[in-house]
Amino acid sequence: YRKRKVVSFSQPNRPPPSPLGTDSVDRDERALEGPWPSNAAPALVPQREREELARSIHWAAGESFNVPVLNKGSSTLHQHEEEYSLELPEQNAPIFASYNVRIRPLLDAVDSLRHLMITREGIELPTIVVVGDQSSGKSSVLESLAGINLPRGLGICTRVPLIMRLQHQPLPQPELVLKFNENIVKTDEEHVSDAINRATDEIAGLGKGISDTPLTLEVRKNGVPDLTMVDLPGITRVPVHGQPEDIYDQIREIIMEYITPEESIILNVLSATVDFTTCESIRMSQMVDKTGERTLAVVTKSDKAPEGLLEKVTADDVNIGLGYVCVRNRIGDESYEEARVEEAKLFETHPMLSKIDKSIVGVPVLAQRLVQIQAKSIARNLPAIVRSINEKLNLNVAELKRMPKKMSSLSEAMTVFMQIIGSAKESLRKILLRGEIDEYPDEKKMHCTARLVEMLNDYSVELHSNAESNPAKNFLMEEIKVLDETKGIWLPNFLPHTAFLTVLQGKVSGISSIPSSFAEKVWNYVEEVVISVIMHHSDNYRQLQSSFRRAGHNLIAKMKERSVNWVKEIVEMEKQTDYTCNPEYLSDWNKLMGQQDFFIKEVLNDKEWPSKVKLKGFGEIDVEKFRQFPDVLPQAFDMRMRMTAYWKIVLRRLVDCMALHLQLSVNKLVNKELEKEIVDELMGAGGGIERMLDESPLVNAKRQKINKSIELLQKAKEVVANHGLDWYLC
Repeated sequence: YRKRKVVSFSQPNRPPPSPLGTDSVDRDERALEGPWPSNAAPALVPQREREELARSIHWAAGESFNVPVLNKGSSTLHQHEEEYSLELPEQNAPIFASYNVRIRPLLDAVDSLRHLMITREGIELPTIVVVGDQSSGKSSVLESLAGINLPRGLGICTRVPLIMRLQHQPLPQPELVLKFNENIVKTDEEHVSDAINRATDEIAGLGKGISDTPLTLEVRKNGVPDLTMVDLPGITRVPVHGQPEDIYDQIREIIMEYITPEESIILNVLSATVDFTTCESIRMSQMVDKTGERTLAVVTKSDKAPEGLLEKVTADDVNIGLGYVCVRNRIGDESYEEARVEEAKLFETHPMLSKIDKSIVGVPVLAQRLVQIQAKSIARNLPAIVRSINEKLNLNVAELKRMPKKMSSLSEAMTVFMQIIGSAKESLRKILLRGEIDEYPDEKKMHCTARLVEMLNDYSVELHSNAESNPAKNFLMEEIKVLDETKGIWLPNFLPHTAFLTVLQGKVSGISSIPSSFAEKVWNYVEEVVISVIMHHSDNYRQLQSSFRRAGHNLIAKMKERSVNWVKEIVEMEKQTDYTCNPEYLSDWNKLMGQQDFFIKEVLNDKEWPSKVKLKGFGEIDVEKFRQFPDVLPQAFDMRMRMTAYWKIVLRRLVDCMALHLQLSVNKLVNKELEKEIVDELMGAGGGIERMLDESPLVNAKRQKINKSIELLQKAKEVVANHGLDWYLC
């Protein structure tokens, strides 16, 4: 079977490459061509090869691409397009795609990044992940692509992720290399299976357990396709003797780790002898690729179950977006060349299998499809990979600069210590005194002036809603009782001062707990804020944070005690005497007293003897009980009106004075008390400043982690630059 595909690309004054991609040009001569970008080394990325890199992605992906060429001595860009045909190889030809030479540099770059384990930095790479149920023929497919024998046997043969890097080379002698745990082991086709088994035992241990530590097999061989695939353990639900009970969960975890990233292409190996809808590998791939847009299915053992295979791959009941490829496994002692010939005969002559479209059968087609899919994946993801490398490198460098300087002298430590205190004080001034929220725009708890005002408002509401603040509560009866008990030998029309003070002291005692509770509440809030700010500014010096925290707690405890004592004094002062120079007192009393004549008349002189009288500011008052106290009633009414007018002044004074006291106390805390308390705590502990010279384990671990990330990302950036990809993406 042959399939022709016309691909356009721009390449002035150069004949198209040979169909097998064997066109060769002396690298040293190409290295002399120019010009090239300043950030690309000429010896590594010559002009002509840079064009090839850019073109190869789009060509392999079946897309048109025009390459700009800068003429020597001129800034004019000329473009020219040529067309040539790309043909699928014959069945007896090597199974490598004709654009291997072009894709190889890009694949080498991705493989180099994979070898660096760049995924540890959260950068996912384009990866063909091979999954399949146990005994699905997964090993046979990989053997056919690589042309080598892989470990076989009962149970799980692949016990670790096997990264297979296939690379075509013109030399007749294959080169096989295993890489694992910093080891490099050279082997050959005859012994590669044993070498893989020994390496697996070293990684996963003897027995039948598995490991997520990868093993890399590099195969450089004439005729193989340029591919990188990750072969994962076959899925099994029932553990056999020697396997852990949770073997299925372990395998599932490894598979999901590899197939979940959007950059992964899932090569799902299915046996023609089973119902595809029951395959566990299908269920797993559908969990992360519901549309199937990154899943390709390989159907093995086609010769063993030809009945209905055509319907299976055309109906697509399991949503395979990238389609199916049906293959025949190598049987017995067949060579790989013989197996390909037999495979071609099978799909040409078998009465049922011959009906399957030739574009989806055979190992050569599978190789072609995988290389094309791989090229498209690289084309789609490579720009984002390079950007991520640069962005993460810049972020790590910036993070390292923000980390505390490692100090070596006491003077350096003292300077940093004073900087911590200074920055903490400035933050507290902003949020506690000036009401600036730029440091904590989204943390409402740290918008302190707003929260303090809210607490003061709540405090005022609580005072005014207290039962003692209800003017109609026990109306006149308390005054009548007190007047009766404080009467003396004096003129009867004088209001006894002791009677007024007695009522006032009772009312003040009724609300005395509210100011104290409020003071404690405010200082508890201020304590949270102060400790949070101090901890934030000393975060890089954990060895001092216990001292800072202790100093903060001690200082707030002192400030709270002062405030509570001050509040108690204020309450006692209100009990001591009644005084105000506020003219509102007399104004309000006179207004209230304007209702006295009406009230007395309604209670004592009205012929109808009403049971209730309505007074402004008091509501309806039950007055029947007052008729038995006609002599003291005018004095009681006068005392209640005086107390009502004066109580407003008392409550306002308790709120206003509290606000001023807190503002003054917080100001002293930030500008005077805090620094002194921290210095005393640190110096009193002995060697406090010296402790700053000993970097905390957490900071040291963080510094090492960032440095490792920077080193890894810098190597990744070098890989990108050495393959000319940074220039291409620009």
